[in-house]
Amino acid sequence: MFDKSTWIKLPRNVLVGHGVLDQLGEAVEELYLSGRPLLVTSPSPERIAGDRIRDQFGDIDSISLDRASFEAVERVVEYANEIDAGYLIALGGGKPIDIAKMASDHLNCGFVSVPTAASHDGIVSGRSSIPEGDTRHSVAADPPLAVVADTELLAEAPWELTTAGCADIISNYTAVKDWQLAHRLQNVEYSEYAGALAQMTAELLVESADSIKPGLEESAWIVTKALVSSGVAMSIAGSSRPASGAEHLFSHQLDRLAPGRALHGHQVGVGAIMTEYFHSGERGDWRNIRDALSTMGAPTTAEELGIDEATVIEALTTAHTIRDRYTILGNGVSEEAAIEAATITGVL
Repeated sequence: MFDKSTWIKLPRNVLVGHGVLDQLGEAVEELYLSGRPLLVTSPSPERIAGDRIRDQFGDIDSISLDRASFEAVERVVEYANEIDAGYLIALGGGKPIDIAKMASDHLNCGFVSVPTAASHDGIVSGRSSIPEGDTRHSVAADPPLAVVADTELLAEAPWELTTAGCADIISNYTAVKDWQLAHRLQNVEYSEYAGALAQMTAELLVESADSIKPGLEESAWIVTKALVSSGVAMSIAGSSRPASGAEHLFSHQLDRLAPGRALHGHQVGVGAIMTEYFHSGERGDWRNIRDALSTMGAPTTAEELGIDEATVIEALTTAHTIRDRYTILGNGVSEEAAIEAATITGVL
């Protein structure tokens, strides 16, 4: 008797395109949410689009936060309870969306994601990333009920944020390979559909690298659609496996060793170059990953990340200690192997 079951939580509405911010009220209305909305944002997104959102809701309050932290999550929860908010609207980049995602989980209410930068797949995924000291915690939470991504706004975001989003997606290449490896060697459950979807998004961006350029709204469209697909892949898998492997462990270790030096997406992009070398050797696809990142203007070297060579090697040799997730790094790679991979791929 077949008795396998799974619970896949996905956004009900996804609006991507020019000027769709002005359709936010309509998108929320279709969700049949009750209660007063609370807008969770940060100073720059508030200045750019806060009034456009308030104009669409008769009774909305807002809270602006400078940085993501567990304290910020608590502030949102407390304020939402104080005003008896029925749901949250997150406006901004990674910080407001991650904060609202975790706060809505504590409040047991829904939230709507309104990204102003296509910097990572957290705009639609069911995971929240919150820094604490020199550590970044990845916490499971429900994905947004709706995503309203205005490509006009996204195209105006700092280009480095868009290239970080591109690199985050391209790193799916090695994340899926790690997932498949864990399935073969550790019997970790693997979803063919989620894996194929995640890999397809990475291939889409590599193939589109030449057409992804600053100031082009079409570029924002391509990147945002890929970020949405990656988030959906994680929801289907019920974990971050389709988009998080050894390259993310490397990035998390860099966050500990050299906090604040580089963007998350840029770190995982460089990590993907080296971990792809571990997977496939000299003839692997690491050149395709590197060349696509370079074409888009994303970092491909330690120098471009602003991180010294010794720290990169330390992060690569100790990344396996970050969490209990089997990857190509196994129980750790030697310093000699790390130096070889980083040198051959041009990271050092």
